[in-house]
Amino acid sequence: MSASNLVAEKVWKEIESTHTVNDDQLYILHFLFGKNFEGATRIVDQRGVKRIFGEPSGRFIFQVTGESRKKDQYLCFAENFCACYSFFYDVVNRGEQLCCKHQLAARLAASLGSYIEVKVSDEELALLLSKI
Repeated sequence: MSASNLVAEKVWKEIESTHTVNDDQLYILHFLFGKNFEGATRIVDQRGVKRIFGEPSGRFIFQVTGESRKKDQYLCFAENFCACYSFFYDVVNRGEQLCCKHQLAARLAASLGSYIEVKVSDEELALLLSKI
């Protein structure tokens, strides 16, 4: 794990423990993630993060609304995957970003507890995941 990821992880844990974010934490996350973090905060502010929660297993995935006019929905695991183009192009292919804004939005919303919870059966969750 890179030093940047370690610093980010420490900040995420602090936010999770209080369900609040302070100016210093915002500054650090912005320094690490730049414009992607700005986009993530807008998405969270607009309540654009849903946690799709499967029952009875307790497994979940996030569905994050994009910022384009089309308001595309992207399925993502906050820490290691997003179905958006930017994840594959900027994160995986070119290695220019640590993660995409949808992952950041999911992580921020999860840390703050500010996502919309959608409960589905495990079968429905499996069907959703099969479309990735």
